Amino acid sequence: MNERLPRIKTALPGPEAQKVLALDRQYVSPSYTRDYPLVAERGRGMIVEDVDGNTFLDFAAGIAVVSTGHCHPDVSRAIQQQAETLIHMSGTDFYYPLLARLAEKMAQITPGAFPKKVVFGNSGTEAIEAAVKIARYYTRRQRLIAFFNSFHGRTCGSLSLTASKAAQRRGFGPLLAGVHHAPYPNPYRCPMGDAPGGCDGACGCRDYIEQRLFRTVAPPEEVAAIIVEPIQGEGGYVVPPPGFLARLREIADRYGIVLIFDEVQCGMGRTGKMWASDHWGVAPDIVCVAKGIASGLPLGVTVARADLMNWGPGAHASTFGGNPVCCAAALETIRLLEEKYIANAARVGEYLLARLAEWPARHRLVGDVRGKGLMIGIELVRSQRTREPNPEARQRVIERAFHQGLLVLGCGDSTIRLMPPLIVEPDQADFALEVLERCVSEAEN
Repeated sequence: MNERLPRIKTALPGPEAQKVLALDRQYVSPSYTRDYPLVAERGRGMIVEDVDGNTFLDFAAGIAVVSTGHCHPDVSRAIQQQAETLIHMSGTDFYYPLLARLAEKMAQITPGAFPKKVVFGNSGTEAIEAAVKIARYYTRRQRLIAFFNSFHGRTCGSLSLTASKAAQRRGFGPLLAGVHHAPYPNPYRCPMGDAPGGCDGACGCRDYIEQRLFRTVAPPEEVAAIIVEPIQGEGGYVVPPPGFLARLREIADRYGIVLIFDEVQCGMGRTGKMWASDHWGVAPDIVCVAKGIASGLPLGVTVARADLMNWGPGAHASTFGGNPVCCAAALETIRLLEEKYIANAARVGEYLLARLAEWPARHRLVGDVRGKGLMIGIELVRSQRTREPNPEARQRVIERAFHQGLLVLGCGDSTIRLMPPLIVEPDQADFALEVLERCVSEAEN
């Protein structure tokens, strides 16, 4: 399979796909969300092939995971070689070289010129759980501050921080105590209603933590950590105004609070820099990493200031965290990102954003286009004047794009997110935009 663009040869879903869908309906949890009936069988680079031989251009990347594309030959080779040598030993009880090497590399490439320690898990939600435990253990404080529309995971601790969709929390309470949420500034749509349209960094969002939370429900001397996505992911691919992260850094320093950056979706080169926070030059005390770090293998990493990780043996561990095969994939992924794919994300992302900038003037459904690198959101609205979200149109566009060979997903209330593998090339970007614009035009009619 070496196509660069998709090819649809059956009605969707095809006959073989329908068999899998029937089996899935019978045995798989109904909690999974599927926007359209893609039944993937193999992938290579930017292309995914389904069980009926249809091929699709992937602008979802397994939810921003396959950063080097599907089955990158260098990553696959590293996986195969490691799988022939050592598959599992459990780094929580024994030692092996790859775990130490990856820890060293993560300490080197994450923000902040200070000594660091690293703990491994299997996913983004586990990275968040570890960060919360580190912050509480170090500060001996209980309370946590997160942001509305954030997504940090689905295990009980990270779910307590998540404030993206009610369906993710409904029926699972009581959740972790002592969690408070603040508005995340949105340059397109101010959540406080203080700015006409959106936030400029000087509206009520800026001082909400100090002026509201600290004064009413969360005494600062009881707050262990502030946790934030430098760019919100599931909440709508929202890029905050300049100064927002620096303001959080200032508050954290003033009150002895640990600042945690969740770079699970926005990190690993996706925004055209290794870390989204690099765009603003702000370093956290703890950074959480997963998704794109191992090109599809399950790995979560929590990197903290060394002095914060002062817990002793047995305080935290993970049987499979830092599995040798995952470490091998991560080291090779990082090499590829540093050598060429972060630069490509910046280059193609700039190209996409430049072309998309014209869409609000051309399409009444398009309210806003935003993003950095290959983390781009296209927000659909019922009216450009009222900026009311239009989730129905968003779903129609996503479904129509699938039938034309393009894989995209939504986020937020009505945003289409573009998050292709970082290997995407301009002609593939052109194809994706042509399909999406055609689908948006159809939805407008």
